Amino acid sequence: MNDRDVRAPHLARLTALLADETRAACLLALLDGRAWTAGELARQVGVAASTLSEHLGKLVAGGLLAEERQGRHRYVRLADARAAQLVEDLAAYVAPMAVVRPRSLRQAGAASAMARGRTCYDHLAGRLGIAVTDALTGLGLLRQDAGFALTDAGLAWFDSAGIRLERTGRRPLARACLDWTERRPHLGGTAGALGTRATAQNTTSARPPLPASMFSNAAGMPSRPIRSVTSRPRSRRPSRTWSARTGRSFAGSQLP
Repeated sequence: MNDRDVRAPHLARLTALLADETRAACLLALLDGRAWTAGELARQVGVAASTLSEHLGKLVAGGLLAEERQGRHRYVRLADARAAQLVEDLAAYVAPMAVVRPRSLRQAGAASAMARGRTCYDHLAGRLGIAVTDALTGLGLLRQDAGFALTDAGLAWFDSAGIRLERTGRRPLARACLDWTERRPHLGGTAGALGTRATAQNTTSARPPLPASMFSNAAGMPSRPIRSVTSRPRSRRPSRTWSARTGRSFAGSQLP
């Protein structure tokens, strides 16, 4: 008699989907919550578009990605919050073993921005996400002693802020999501997602250079970062350029 768990073949198929570096890179890129074109993903992971198309087909068929077509463009995104949570949890598990020093100033800046503040699919992550989680806990709005749970005061606070939490459905109101850069849990679940959406809608500033540092979600919410976390205001002083022809410097708007 075979007593093998009936879930075993399904788990094997899922892990086989993830056991490819190109597919893993696609899933990690899509953690920013946006829909990407196949061409954008191909450039991001460094493979030919024809090669990537086959990988995307497998991820869509496996239920990890959702596909949308608009005209000639094919867009893909993470299928849902559960798929995003799976990828984030696995990334946090392998992060201590995957420490790679940046090879350039651009890579160092990108890594720094990712650690400062980003979205984990649809909720805040990085040091910003940890700071918000700690603030909610310190104010008595969130409990962390036995998993993450909103207190009565926390539920009332969300209601008073005009954030209506869906208390039915499969997604929990509050969930501990292990942050892969900070090695500490930040607030996920419905509260984390709707809180991030409200923050983005009420924040106005210039876009930062990194898409993963933006507040965005798969529903098409405009991307608006918090300036103090992701970027510095530009100087109003005009830049100056040295002219080899005249031997003097001039402002950008004062061409010789």
